[in-house]
Amino acid sequence: MGSMQLLLIVLGAIIIGIAVLVALGAFSHSVAENNLDRVTEYLMELGVRAQKYYQMPAWLSGGGHSFIGLTADPAGIEKLTNISANGYGTFSILVAGNTTEVTLQGVGTEDGDRDGTNCTATLRVLSNNMIMTIVNR
Repeated sequence: MGSMQLLLIVLGAIIIGIAVLVALGAFSHSVAENNLDRVTEYLMELGVRAQKYYQMPAWLSGGGHSFIGLTADPAGIEKLTNISANGYGTFSILVAGNTTEVTLQGVGTEDGDRDGTNCTATLRVLSNNMIMTIVNR
């Protein structure tokens, strides 16, 4: 009877180990999805700020119905936020603004699909519309 009990204990330990590994995998996926959600959320906030910049007259440091002042460098993103990186990722202007649009980019801190590239999203901002694209999960 002792060998049967030992076998059941070993089998139980193996099942518990497998359950722990499955739970860790699910948790890791959840963390990556949460990171992508936060990146897209902050991009939308920056998009609203870009539209506000577009609407604001030039004499009030706005774009005067243009996105041209939103350049693809640190000075451009500083017109939208003084925090271009936070706990969820790094945010920048991917394509400098022109008279009708600007494209923002957010690169998260997690690699949800394990391809070696962190989650990335872009947001194309127009005067009255925004188009989100998930580049990498």
